[in-house]
Amino acid sequence: MKSKGTSFIEGTVSDFKWYNEPSECLYSDGLVFNTHPYTDFWQKTHYGFQRDNGHYYVTEKTNDFSFAAHVSFSSKKLYDQCGLFLRIDQDNWLKASIEYENEQMSRLGSVVTNLGYSDWATTDISTEVKTMWYRINKNCNDILIENSYDGVNWKQMRILHLHKNTKKVWVGIYACSPLDSSFECKVKKIIIGENTWKYEA
Repeated sequence: MKSKGTSFIEGTVSDFKWYNEPSECLYSDGLVFNTHPYTDFWQKTHYGFQRDNGHYYVTEKTNDFSFAAHVSFSSKKLYDQCGLFLRIDQDNWLKASIEYENEQMSRLGSVVTNLGYSDWATTDISTEVKTMWYRINKNCNDILIENSYDGVNWKQMRILHLHKNTKKVWVGIYACSPLDSSFECKVKKIIIGENTWKYEA
C-alpha cells in the first residue's frame, strides 16, 4: 500500500512528482523505494549510448535555491547509484551520488550533461559508506555541489555551469541500476532553502 507524506521535507515545499516511478514506494518518516534493473541516465560521451529512464522524484524551482538531501542505500552491483538530481530536459541535467564499483571501492562523484553530452567526475570512496548528505546551491546557471557525512561539515565536490538558459528546473533525488540489479534507497531528509553560495567581489 502506498502512503504519501512530506514530513521528511523541510523548507519551501511545493509539489513533488515522480518520473519513471518505482513499482513500490513507502512514505512515512522518509521515502523508501527499490530501483528497477536497466535504469540509467547518460548521454553519448565515450560509451556511445543514451539512457534516460532512471527514477527521479523532483519539484519545480524557478529561482536560485539550496537543496539538500540525506540518503541511505544498499547498493550491491556495478553502477548502482542514489543521490541528487537537477534537470532541465533530457540533454541538460546533473546528478551527484555514490556509484557502486565492487565490495571494497565505490565512486563518489557527479555527472553533468550539457547540450546532450555527459561527463563523469569521481573520487574513490569505501563501499562501506552506505549513507550520505548531498547539497546543491544554484546561482543563476552556476551550481555548487557538496557532500557531507553529518549534514554539518560540507566538502566541495564540484562547481559547474549549465549552458542551456532556462528559468525553470526540476530538482530532487534519483536512483538507478544500469545493469541487471535492484536495491533499496531511503531518502531520510530533504531541506530546501535560499541559495547561500554567492560571489562577493
